[in-house]
Amino acid sequence: MPPHKERHLSHRAGWLRATVLGANDGIISTAALILGVVAADASRSAVLTAGVAGLTAGALSMGLGEYVSVSSQRDSERADIAKEEWELANVPERELAELTAIYQDKGLDHELAREVAVKLTEHDALRTHLVEELGISETTLARPLQAMVSSTVAFALGAALPLIAAALVPDSSSAGVRIVAILVVSVIALLALGMTGAVLGGAKVGRPTARVVFGGIAAMGVTMLIGWLFGTATG
Repeated sequence: MPPHKERHLSHRAGWLRATVLGANDGIISTAALILGVVAADASRSAVLTAGVAGLTAGALSMGLGEYVSVSSQRDSERADIAKEEWELANVPERELAELTAIYQDKGLDHELAREVAVKLTEHDALRTHLVEELGISETTLARPLQAMVSSTVAFALGAALPLIAAALVPDSSSAGVRIVAILVVSVIALLALGMTGAVLGGAKVGRPTARVVFGGIAAMGVTMLIGWLFGTATG
């Protein structure tokens, strides 16, 4: 009988998290920044300058932050792997007993648990211990470069949307028109992001999309309010 193949989505967790987080931050932070500057009654050139600066700084910061944090996770994983390799080479009986106990905790009796532990140890001892003891597998290993590239590109693409909206509004338009245009484009982008992330992650669309959209609207609203208050106070 051929092995049964099922379609699982956990292998997407690393790059999907980095991509969704990057795009979400790109849209919200850049839109909020631009809206705050617009609400302060700044000129069109000042708005676009702030948007470009926000996109560049945000993308670089996001990428570097992802690389540093995921690299730290990878260092911890490597240390755990090295520890398991040493224990398997120097105290194999203790490791076999530990694996047997794990299978007993999962419901097997001692004899069967011991038999399974022996068979899997003979097949691939290190891989078995990494999965059963530490939850480390090929699909869950931290990938710093993948996370960095995914989040950097996603942030830049997300940030470009409200920036383009601001650039396309004529210079003669009022601040209200600019705000509406940026808000509409940003909310549509957040809707698309929430739905795409949910579909790629195999989740229902409603709740993840609502989190993304309403969280973004709240952030943009607060930033606009602060920009308006600051503009009023210094005007």
